[in-house]
Amino acid sequence: SNFQSAVVFPNKISTEQQSLMLVKRLLAVAVSCITYLRGIFPESAYGTRYMDDVCVKILREDKNCPGSTQLVKWYVNYIYVQFLLFPLFTLKMQVYTHPEDPQTITECYHFKFKYTHNGPLLDFSSKNKRNDSTITCADTKKASILLIRKIYVLMQNLSPLPDDVCLTMKLFYYDDVTPSDYQPPGFKEGECEGMIFEGEPMYLNVGEVPTPFHMLKVKVTTEKQRMENVDKSILKHGETNVPLQVLRVDRDDPEGENQDM
Repeated sequence: SNFQSAVVFPNKISTEQQSLMLVKRLLAVAVSCITYLRGIFPESAYGTRYMDDVCVKILREDKNCPGSTQLVKWYVNYIYVQFLLFPLFTLKMQVYTHPEDPQTITECYHFKFKYTHNGPLLDFSSKNKRNDSTITCADTKKASILLIRKIYVLMQNLSPLPDDVCLTMKLFYYDDVTPSDYQPPGFKEGECEGMIFEGEPMYLNVGEVPTPFHMLKVKVTTEKQRMENVDKSILKHGETNVPLQVLRVDRDDPEGENQDM
């Protein structure tokens, strides 16, 4: 499937396959929008597509930009495979400033894929059916558009990254659903020597998109000083009931689950 294709919302998401198709397109859009708005690749490395009526920038292979070409090829060859094999994982796109020190990062974007409720094991018998467990395609579409809008709002508010940055992609997966000897294609074994954040980190929950089968959650970790220009009305601290237009600020990194890198 083409990285550049538009995001099309089916009338009904009735199979796990349709759901995977949608979440992997959504990841491609989110990664593209973030790298575009953070100025990581030049304008020529992007094409324009529509997601419903929202105009989005999508990465493309550009002969003048080896970085974007590499990212698109890597996504199409390896991330698509990951969705087919073990669709439950977290992808972290980390930005660092010193090529010789990829462990010290200055910004990080987390994309986490989970099953919605019990995922494909949903019980459809009427007596157990809770109305809130029925996610319609309209819900998914609304959440997708909201997520992309929130990414735009946040990325346009953050102070710019330093001029020359490097990107690394890290894949984390769950012990209980992934065989212990599994080595994802396109990745090398991660050394878990921990990661150092340059400056003071701020953890932001940007949003989540549920389908009847899967859930994509997006979080951003950035340097606190880059938040100085962020309109405070879009921020919300702690676990309060979050209105739609805000980003939640977490006190600390909420990634507490048992995941291997």
